[in-house]
Amino acid sequence: MSDSLLSNPNTPNNHSSLTEWLDYMQQIHVSAIDMGLSRVLPVAEALGVVQSAKDDAYVFTVAGTNGKGSTTAVIAQMCQAAGYKTALYQSPHLSVFNERVRINGEMVSDETLIEAFSKVEAARLACELTLSFFEMTTLAALLIFAEADCDVWVLEVGLGGRLDVVNIIDPDMAVITNIAIDHVDWLGDNVEDIGREKAGILRDGISVVYGATAMPVSVQQAIDKHQATCYQVGQDFDYREVDASAWQYSNAAVTMQLPRPALSLTNTANALSAVLASSLNVDSTAIEQALQAVKLAGRFDYRKMHNRHWLFDVAHNEQGVEFLLAQLLPLWQQHLANQSSSQNSSSLTDQAHSKPASIKMLFSMLGDKDINKVVQRLTEAGLPISDWFVAEIDYPRAASTEHLQGILSSYVDDAQIHDFARLKDATQAVINDSQPQDLIVVCGSFHTIGEALAALVADNLN
Repeated sequence: MSDSLLSNPNTPNNHSSLTEWLDYMQQIHVSAIDMGLSRVLPVAEALGVVQSAKDDAYVFTVAGTNGKGSTTAVIAQMCQAAGYKTALYQSPHLSVFNERVRINGEMVSDETLIEAFSKVEAARLACELTLSFFEMTTLAALLIFAEADCDVWVLEVGLGGRLDVVNIIDPDMAVITNIAIDHVDWLGDNVEDIGREKAGILRDGISVVYGATAMPVSVQQAIDKHQATCYQVGQDFDYREVDASAWQYSNAAVTMQLPRPALSLTNTANALSAVLASSLNVDSTAIEQALQAVKLAGRFDYRKMHNRHWLFDVAHNEQGVEFLLAQLLPLWQQHLANQSSSQNSSSLTDQAHSKPASIKMLFSMLGDKDINKVVQRLTEAGLPISDWFVAEIDYPRAASTEHLQGILSSYVDDAQIHDFARLKDATQAVINDSQPQDLIVVCGSFHTIGEALAALVADNLN
């Protein structure tokens, strides 16, 4: 290792701010993404996090192309409701880094993170290794969970599975939500290669929940190799919507009618299957309490802000958009019904000046995603999208505004596209150009949601 990494004068300390630590860790490795466990394991072992998880905690590890955040959130909420001290690790975050590391639903403090970062940095230097930002921050989260003596760890894989830093921890229960084309530069351009990477979280003799009806051969081969017990949706468990407030879950042992959560039923069913198949004692009361309480920012996240109706969803690939649309179409019908009821009680003057409700899209994506397929699916869904507001995300891999506009022009009239230099400006514009009865849908990336929310809570937005 170079001398600069051993004696960097810019290295933060326990008195530095969280921002200083995060900035530092983004600069000390040559690559933002550097998949592989050979550099991470010696540091993890020096910190003792691998042994702590093995000896003291029950570990759920969740991989998949879409739905990992919702699935991990539901698992954690159920375990917490059952009385277990529950750690939850997710990525990325929307507003503040602390969102990634939670214990019993609460974000850990800046001070807790800084102390963990200091210990990870000391171990890294002692091992004479470089680590990426994600590796450093994940090790810090695992160290925090170990030092807090958490009973249950719920870990979301960042990218892939086999070579992701989360995979240094042996799970007791694995979940693979689904397999679709994404991150092709790192995981492959077909479902078999991607499935092989995600199935890398399996261990001998454990159980795995598979949350899609179609399973790649590579995943089945991994299940057979590890002699894992598989619970697959449509075969070993299933679910259906009962009405707007209830749904039904069933497997070979139980049938349960449950309160409908504010998250995808697909991901909720996967999470419930994992909890029921685990060795933890989580009863029906805890399950019901958890479903009524669980929420996750940016996942079909419906809010009223600035006298406008907003729906935030991090959908950023074709399958993610399918999840979004499956929930958006009925929500739109309910939204129209609510607006109709509201107009019936308003004055005739107000009704005369009111236009029919429409959907406004606030949209941006990363440049390495399949923007064409996402836009195509959104425009072909039959939704009354009247306008698109696009801007470049403030992120190195962002698609340019010109690129977004060019793709959109292939699907909608140019008059419907409003382009801006910044998401903040686009957010203000969609407020100015919409009516209270409209629905504003914000999607395309975690970064899109994060920047839009940051703009909405800023004091200078009208």
